[in-house]
Amino acid sequence: MPVVFRSGSLKFYFYSNEGDPREPIHIHVRGPDANAKIWLDPAIGVAESTGFNRGQLTVIIRLVIENRSRIRKAWHEHFGN
Repeated sequence: MPVVFRSGSLKFYFYSNEGDPREPIHIHVRGPDANAKIWLDPAIGVAESTGFNRGQLTVIIRLVIENRSRIRKAWHEHFGN
């Protein structure tokens, strides 16, 4: 489970086994008693979320937008595509 970055109590990561066929680029987010999956492609958006409120998801989306290049680079380095 490669961790791409952290922000406060949030951990942004992906799983090494992301399915076959692999899903589009996305990032998982874990916070205290909450988790979410955020798509980067075809557009940044919430795929699923449990425990985060609307305000927290807004912050998470902003962080993904700010770090999308970093996330894409880590994804391609890890998965090789």
